[in-house]
Amino acid sequence: MLAALGSFALLRPWWFAALPVVVLLALRAAWRAAPLGDWARAVDPGLMAHLARTGAVLGGRRQANRAAAVAAGAIALALTGPAVERQDGATFRNLDETVIVVDLSRSVAEGGDLRAVRQAAAAVAEAAGTRAVSLVVYAGDAYLASSPTTDRDSLGTTLFALDADTVPDRGSHPERGLALARRTLAEADVVAADVVLISDGDGIGEAATREARGIAERGWRLQALFVPADKPLPPGSPKHDRAALDALARAGGGIVADIASPGPVLDAVGAGTAQHLAAGGYGVLAYADLGRWLLLIAALPALVLFRRSA
Repeated sequence: MLAALGSFALLRPWWFAALPVVVLLALRAAWRAAPLGDWARAVDPGLMAHLARTGAVLGGRRQANRAAAVAAGAIALALTGPAVERQDGATFRNLDETVIVVDLSRSVAEGGDLRAVRQAAAAVAEAAGTRAVSLVVYAGDAYLASSPTTDRDSLGTTLFALDADTVPDRGSHPERGLALARRTLAEADVVAADVVLISDGDGIGEAATREARGIAERGWRLQALFVPADKPLPPGSPKHDRAALDALARAGGGIVADIASPGPVLDAVGAGTAQHLAAGGYGVLAYADLGRWLLLIAALPALVLFRRSA
């Protein structure tokens, strides 16, 4: 889990839950504190007064409780992992790629808005920024239409050449498109990636769900753009299935949006390389953790706890 705000991030934000516990314990200690702790209640008042006059007892210090609370609070803050993005984070963009998987089955190529599909794919490529983008197309089988590239002009030419005849194999097998995307990323040793499936949801079954889970297990994310029906198809043609696409994206750790309003998916793809690496468990490559310095600050009030009276 990563909480990011610009170039600043918290690598382990769940440790904020420890702060209320520290505050409650500090308040309890302050409420119960007394110069001699529970001895004042256990010893006869007259005897205690005599012992105090003769110097036989020394009162405790309330400051120790405050010092312990400050030290514990600083440690909890350090454990949240406050971090800043490394200046050389852009050099890791080769570890962060995007694969666009386009459904060119009959229900999309003939029943959907193919021009809108091309435009959505181009928008995903632009959102990826300087990162490499590859293109997979599928129907009855899947093909790598464009290997990972940063040349958006070349990729755009390929995208706008897509039509109903691009994939010669009839049918709809999204699991084959997802499997090819996964192999493409694995062969490049990519550590952070977005796989963006543009589909009408047809053909999604258990095999596709397994591929989506396999993508998520590698620390990558499966996003999806839904292609609604644009024109009627003959009876018996495949049906558009938004619910199946939603379930598939959830299995892949991503989100779904319509091609007419792809904003949420574009935002996810367009997140910085540092955020992608951190989400994939490689935050140390992209962020410099400042928590160690907070631990040094926590050591200062902790020194009070070891002070000995004369």
